[in-house]
Amino acid sequence: MPEWPWKKSKATTAPDDDHLGLARESLRELIADERLPAGVRESLAHDYDAVRAMLEKIEHGHLHLAVFGRVSTGKSSLLNALVGRNAFDVSPLHGETRHSSMQAWDEVEAGGVFLLDTPGLDEAGGEAREQLAVEVSRRADLVLFVIDGDITESELAALRALLAQGRPVIVVLNKKDLYTADELARLLEAVRRRTEGLVDPSHVVAVAADPRPQVVVRVHDDGSEATTERPRPPDVEVLRLRLWDIVEAEGKTLAALNASLFAAELSDQVGKRILAARQELGDRLVRTYCVGKGVAVALNPVPIADLFAAAFIDVGMVVHLSRVYGLPLSRREAGSLVGVIAAEAAALTAAVWAIHLGSSALKLGTAGLSTMATAAAQGAVAYYSTLVVGRVAAEYLSKGKSWGGAGPKKVVKRILDSLDRDSILQDARREIRARLRGS
Repeated sequence: MPEWPWKKSKATTAPDDDHLGLARESLRELIADERLPAGVRESLAHDYDAVRAMLEKIEHGHLHLAVFGRVSTGKSSLLNALVGRNAFDVSPLHGETRHSSMQAWDEVEAGGVFLLDTPGLDEAGGEAREQLAVEVSRRADLVLFVIDGDITESELAALRALLAQGRPVIVVLNKKDLYTADELARLLEAVRRRTEGLVDPSHVVAVAADPRPQVVVRVHDDGSEATTERPRPPDVEVLRLRLWDIVEAEGKTLAALNASLFAAELSDQVGKRILAARQELGDRLVRTYCVGKGVAVALNPVPIADLFAAAFIDVGMVVHLSRVYGLPLSRREAGSLVGVIAAEAAALTAAVWAIHLGSSALKLGTAGLSTMATAAAQGAVAYYSTLVVGRVAAEYLSKGKSWGGAGPKKVVKRILDSLDRDSILQDARREIRARLRGS
């Protein structure tokens, strides 16, 4: 049987308070993280608000249970049945639940347990509401996945997505009053069969959150009949008892698990945003060095000095780039890295370096008669070579100063294959000519 992710043997499970303490520290570290470049924390402002709310939830010992499912499966009615009053809006209109809402489970034993309603998954034009539902489910400690018939492929996909996030799920088959006893038994069997390997069969339950009124036929003395309807109470006791068992046995661990998962997910997002910010800054830096090197090489009339200037500029760029990635390199280390990249690139693109040397010879031999044309051509090759060095160095730094399993040759080849050399050389020549005319 599939186990819920918090289920461990007593021998390997830390006390609940230890779980909560670790989760609390993870959230606090996220809030206090000073690594973030300018703009990254602002871009994650919504997530950090959620972190603070999550931290407050843990501090107060709260537990959140959310419903999730298609439109009109009776999610709001189910929550009303659990709380025993009309606390959540119920409407026959398609997609009436536009925002998530939350209510405390006000029974004496349920202090600190909150129920969350969410919009439906399949609302037309409701992408934002669907995203809201996903976000709420991620913040929830336990999800009630509500269906009203045999589970569909789209529902199975949504269920897998929830389970992939590590959230424990109970599948709730609502509206069981629409089926006979035999039909209900077959339907439950079908749902359990289709969710086999995803959800434990005991975590698939049937309820009637808002059952149809009972039709009562009265026969009068004269033989005439009168039909009336008698309201029936919600039938959710099997779910209520299941939830109580979980809350009492695993409540704190559930809260700690969800907080830890949320902290880990946000930490991953922060890491990706930091890397993206560094890559964007690094790309601008590399482009600046490309232009600077292209113009410097184009203006320098001595071919041998061109080559020395090129190496000097590339080393300076890599040193600067290493600081952007928070992994500073000395000039000696940067020079070694440039040497490795240049050697691999030269072996793979011998033609480019032949152009570089040929352009140098042409520039010297013409005594400046074709300076604009030859300088722009040579500068463009210098621009291209620095772009290659910069892109490869950035990938090396983004992986923590590692080539990974591929080694430098494969990394350089992948970068070279990703570049449109002719287009880059053409653009570089145009930009360098413009700089030369303006100088």
